[in-house]
Parts: sequence; structure tokens; C-alpha cells
Amino acid sequence: MGSGTWSTDVYGAAAHYRAASGTSAFDYSDRVTTASPRHTWTAHPSLDPKGLTTRESRDSDEHPASLAISVLFDVTGSMRAVPRTLQTKLPELFGLLLRKGYVAHPQILFGAVGDATCDRVPLQLGQFESDNRMDDDLGNILLEGGGGGQMTESYELALYAMARHTALDCHEKRGRRGYLFLIGDELPYGKVKAREVRAVFGDDLAEDIPLPTVLAEVQRKFDVYFIVPAGAAHVGNRSVLATWRKLLGQNVIELDDLGAVCETLALTVGLGEEAIDLAAGLDDLADIGSEAGGAVGKALAPLGRGRGTVAHSSAPLLDTTGGIGTSGATGTTRL
Repeated sequence: MGSGTWSTDVYGAAAHYRAASGTSAFDYSDRVTTASPRHTWTAHPSLDPKGLTTRESRDSDEHPASLAISVLFDVTGSMRAVPRTLQTKLPELFGLLLRKGYVAHPQILFGAVGDATCDRVPLQLGQFESDNRMDDDLGNILLEGGGGGQMTESYELALYAMARHTALDCHEKRGRRGYLFLIGDELPYGKVKAREVRAVFGDDLAEDIPLPTVLAEVQRKFDVYFIVPAGAAHVGNRSVLATWRKLLGQNVIELDDLGAVCETLALTVGLGEEAIDLAAGLDDLADIGSEAGGAVGKALAPLGRGRGTVAHSSAPLLDTTGGIGTSGATGTTRL
């Protein structure tokens, strides 16, 4: 996947058509959740991970130096507002990535995370796209709004998918990692459970995988970030923040303004690609007329000092039964 080129005009035409026809950008979710009983809800066929082989970010004549960017967000509870905000801000995201020269050939995958212990649709995964089909993927996401109420969601299944069901030319050909953004406000489970992998993917996994193990696999391919946006139910929760910081170090981003999420994604990539420093990125936001500079500057200040690095640790972060470990702060490196 990944052919074609993003067009703000095409995006605008689609938005105009939806407004004229009285449909939302998330028509699939609106239709399913209003017209069908919950026990019948399913992922859109384009996003269903059952039988998933590989989501590919590949080079082409059109895009000779692709860069994979995955954005996976929690769609339980209050987090359902995140994809709607992302959808409305896609032009700003591409305006920064492309027009400001942060990345020449971004290929973006959107997906959604729920809770495999109780949700009908615990994981949804789009394709890596360079054009407006990513807007279609985003709009096909089912906003289930479930979750189990125990302050954990199945982020580890998203990590498993990114580790074992993606192929990235940026990594395989050029030794450059892509970017993985998890947007949420809760804890991961301590291990990838084989029974859930069989149910969600159809993979015959022989045994459970400890969370640190699958995270280490992901970090060979991706720089991994966890963004906690304003308005989420567990914003500021010390247990959530401490656990993710043990896993990712400074790559945990607290964002005061949900409306600034696309600008935050773009500047994080710009910092990681060394296309900008934080001051230049904030100048770019002002240049495009964005009012998100204050929130983004505050959120990315640690990355601005550390150049958006990825955390690695030789100590276990969580125990293999799912409990929170007690290891200290991690070191960081950027390859």
C-alpha cells in the first residue's frame, strides 16, 4: 500500500459532500451503533485484523523513500473524541509533514484499540497510505466506546500487530525506524495473551508474550510514543503515567489540548527526523495560523531537549503475570 498523494482539495470535497448529504465522517460507526444491537457489532472489513497477514509501508517510483507512521488510539469511553478530532485536523498534519519538509514521503496507518476482555471490537487496523484513503480508513473505525472499567486496555495487542504484522521499507532497506503513536489514558496488560491473539488475529501463538518482550520487538521497527490527551478520563493518573514512563521513558507525552493532537504528531516526527528543533517547529505552527503552539510546546519540551529518543532498558519493566514492575528510570538512545 502507500500509492497516491494526499490532496487537501479532495479532503475538502469529501467533507462538503458529507455535509450536503447529512452524513458524518464516521458514517460506518454511526450506522452500526444506532441501528444494531451491541452483540452484533463488528469491525469494518477493511480494518478487521482477523486473518491479518502484513500491513506494508513500501517504496515506489512515486514514493522512493517511504516513512511509516502508525497512529493507534483508544476508542473506549471518553477517548472516542480522539478520532473525530484527528479526522478534522488531517490537513494540518499533512501541511506540516509535507509543506514544511519534515518528511518527503509519509505513509500513515490509522487504527483503534479497545479491550479484548470485554469489547466486541478490541482492535482495528487500517493500511499504510500516502493519499486520501487514510481518511477513509479513519472514517471506517467503529467507535465502540466500551472498555472494562478497570483502567486497562489492550494496547499490547496493538504492539503485537505492529511487531509481527508489519513490513517497513524504511526499516528493511534503510535501517530507519518508523513512528508508532499510541493515544490513550489507561494501562496496558502485562502480557500478550495467546488466547486473545487467536481470537482477534487467528494466529496460533504457542504461549503468552510478556509485554517487555513484545515492546522490544516493536522498538526494532518503530520509535514508540504514548500520548495522553486532555479530556481523557485518566489524565494525570500517576499509576498510568509511571507505568508508561517505565516502558517508554521521555516518550510519554501529556497534551493539554486535544485539538492540538495532529500538530503534536507532526512536530514529534519532525524532531525525530531532525528536520526541526522545537523552536522552529513552533514557528511553523504560527506560520500556518495554528493556535496550538502553547500546548504543543509544553507537551514536547522533554523531546525538544532529548531529540525525541526511544527508551531502552535491560531491566524488566513489568512482570510476566501482568503486574507492574519496580525498575528505575530507563536510558535512551536514537538510532
